[in-house]
Amino acid sequence: MEANDKTVLICRGTGCESAKSPAIQTELMSGLQGSDVEVKFTGCHGMCQQGPIVIVEPQGTFYANVKLKDVEPIVGSLKNGGGPVEKLFYKDPATKEGLSTYHDIPFYSRQKRLVLQNCGRIDPEDIDDYLAEGGYEGLKKAIFDMTPDAVVQAVLDSGLRGRGGGGFPTGRKWKFTQDAPSDTKYVLCNADEGDPGAFMDRSVLEGDPHAVLEGMAIAGFAIGAQKGYIYCRAEYPLAIKRLQIAIEQARERGYLGKGIMDGDFDFDIDIFHGAGAFVCGEETALITSIEGNRGMPRSRPPYPAVKGLYDKPTLLNNVKTYANVRLIINNGADWFASIGTEKSKGTAVFALTGKIANSGLVEVPMGITLREIIFDIGGGMLDPNKNFKAVQTGGPSGGCLPESFLDTPVDYDSLIEAGSMMGSGGMVVMDEDTCMVDVARYFLDFTEKESCGKCVPCRLGTKQMLDILEDIVEGRGKPGDIELLEDLAVGIKAGSLCGLGQTAPNPVLTTLRYFRDEYEAHINHHACPAKQCKELITYHILDTCVGCGLCRRNCSTNAIIGEQKELHYIDQSLCHKCGVCFEVCPPKVFSVEIRTGEVKLVES
Repeated sequence: MEANDKTVLICRGTGCESAKSPAIQTELMSGLQGSDVEVKFTGCHGMCQQGPIVIVEPQGTFYANVKLKDVEPIVGSLKNGGGPVEKLFYKDPATKEGLSTYHDIPFYSRQKRLVLQNCGRIDPEDIDDYLAEGGYEGLKKAIFDMTPDAVVQAVLDSGLRGRGGGGFPTGRKWKFTQDAPSDTKYVLCNADEGDPGAFMDRSVLEGDPHAVLEGMAIAGFAIGAQKGYIYCRAEYPLAIKRLQIAIEQARERGYLGKGIMDGDFDFDIDIFHGAGAFVCGEETALITSIEGNRGMPRSRPPYPAVKGLYDKPTLLNNVKTYANVRLIINNGADWFASIGTEKSKGTAVFALTGKIANSGLVEVPMGITLREIIFDIGGGMLDPNKNFKAVQTGGPSGGCLPESFLDTPVDYDSLIEAGSMMGSGGMVVMDEDTCMVDVARYFLDFTEKESCGKCVPCRLGTKQMLDILEDIVEGRGKPGDIELLEDLAVGIKAGSLCGLGQTAPNPVLTTLRYFRDEYEAHINHHACPAKQCKELITYHILDTCVGCGLCRRNCSTNAIIGEQKELHYIDQSLCHKCGVCFEVCPPKVFSVEIRTGEVKLVES
C-alpha cells in the first residue's frame, strides 16, 4: 500500500456481522466506487462492544458503533479530503473524550497483540493478505532451514504452554509424539470452544485462519505426521467457512498437500464438525468423536501422544497454541521466552465479558495483573456507580476471585494458587449486584448438563451439588449444606475420569472460600444480599404511595391493586417479582420497597 493510499477496514467477525456490518461494507464500496480508496473486510478487531467497527488506514482512524446512516458522512470525508467524522469517534468511558485513532484508545494501547496481530487488519479470505504479513515464512524456514528435532527444540526452549486450559508444556508434548514409533501420526487442533462467554478461538479462526494452518503444518513436519484435523464445533459456521476457504487456498498455493513448497514434506488438513458437546474439549473425548463414536473420555495412560486417533500417535493442541508456533519459528525461542514470566511465557488471550465497560478480546503479556486488565484495558465497571465484586477466570471450570485478588498476576501458577485457573481464556467481570451463590449454581448447572455420564462421581456428584445449590437459592437451604457441598466437591475432583469433572466444583469451592457469608445469609436468614434470588425477595408498597398508577399500569400480572390517588398494594400470590414496579416508581415518591428474608433492604 502506498504511503498516501487509504484503506477502509470493516470488521466482519460474528458480532459485527450480526449488527449489519456486511450491509455497511456494501454501502461503503458503492459510495467509494471510482475513488482511490480500497474497501476491505477483516475478522474481529477485538472491541466487540463498540461494533460495528470501521477503521481508516494508514491513519488508524477508529469509528465505533457505525450504522448504515453513518456511511454517507464517512464516504464524504474520504472523497472530499475533509477531516474525520468526529461524532463516530470512540468515547472514553472515564473522560468522555472522543479518541480519533485506535492507537489512542487504552483498550488497544495497553495490549500486546501477537496471536491477534492480524485479526482486524487482514482479509481472512485472501491468502495474499496473509502472505503480505509474512505468512508461511515460518513453515518455509522450518522445512528448508531446520530439522524436525530443531523445530521441537525451539518450541521447548520458547517455554510455550498449551493455551487450551491445562497449560502443559507444548514442546514436551511435541517431543513425546515425535519419539513415538509409528509410520502414521496425526496433528489435531482443538477448536471445540464451549465455555460460556468465550470466543477467543472462534475469533482467531474467523480473522486469521492461515496462522492456525501454518502452525499445524509446522507441527506435522516436526513430529512426522502427514494428516491433520481441525475439530470445530458446528455452532461456528463463519469460522468453518473461512477455515475451508483458507485450506483450499493453501492447497492451491502449495502450502498444504503433496510436496509442500516443492519439497519432500506432505501434509494436509481437513475440518471435523463437532456436535457441540462441551466434554469434547477434553482431548480423549475429542479423539473418540472424530473416530465416529460418542464423545466420551478414555482412561489415561496411554496418552494420545502414544496412542491417540485410530490408536496412532497424535498431537493435540489448541487454536491459540498453533497460532503462536509461527511466531516462535520466525522470531526465535529466546524472543518468545522474553515475554511473560519465568514459568508462563508469551501472551494470554482473554474474552473479557460481564459487567465491564469495554467487553471484547484482549491479548496481554503473561504476568499482567487482573486490575490492569479490568480497569486499565477494560475501562472498569459497566455502571461506574457499581462496585467491582468478583472476576471469574477459566470458564465453568475456573473460579471466582474477589477484589482482594485484583493485583494477582495473570499466569498459570498464580491463578491456580488463588483457586482459579487460566483455562482457555474466558474472563467474566461481576459487580455488586451479582449473587455469588447463583453464579456457582449457574456454572454447575452448565457442567452437570454437559457431563457425558461415563463416571459416577461426575454424573451423580454434580447433580447432587446442583440440587443443594438450587435449594439454597430458592430458600430451602438448611444447616449442613455448606459442609456437604465441600465434601462432595472433594470427592468429585478426586474421582472423576476427565478434566470436566475434576474442575466442575471450582466455582462452588471458590465462592465458598471467598463469599461464604452469602451462602450463610441464604441458608440462615433466607436472604439474598445481592437481591437477585427471586424466591428470597418480595416487593412492597409503602404508605408514601400517592396513587399515581405507574406501577399498576406497568404490572404484567395485574398484581398491583388500588384506585387512582389512593394507596396501592401488591397481591403477593400474583407477583412474579419482575421488579418493574420498583423501576418505574418515581424516585421522589419512594414508595416501593424490596424485602429479602430476615434482612430488610430498602432502596429508592
